[in-house]
Amino acid sequence: MTKKKSDTKRADNIPFEQALAELEQLVEEMERGDLSLEESLKSFERGIALTRHCQESLQAAEQKVTMLSNPAADAETEPFEQ
Repeated sequence: MTKKKSDTKRADNIPFEQALAELEQLVEEMERGDLSLEESLKSFERGIALTRHCQESLQAAEQKVTMLSNPAADAETEPFEQ
């Protein structure tokens, strides 16, 4: 069995888009059914880590959008001066 580069990378150290692409690749590999039981379990474990990372990234982005789109009630705005 060859050890994949992704096996050694932590899911929280990669960008969202890369994690999602890797997750999609893992799903395709597992759906083909060519993996051994051990490889399938490792892929499943990696997939869970990637899924959690993607969910956390999406939640953080959602919180940021919410904060940016709902200004605080006590914050005062100032007119833009050139």
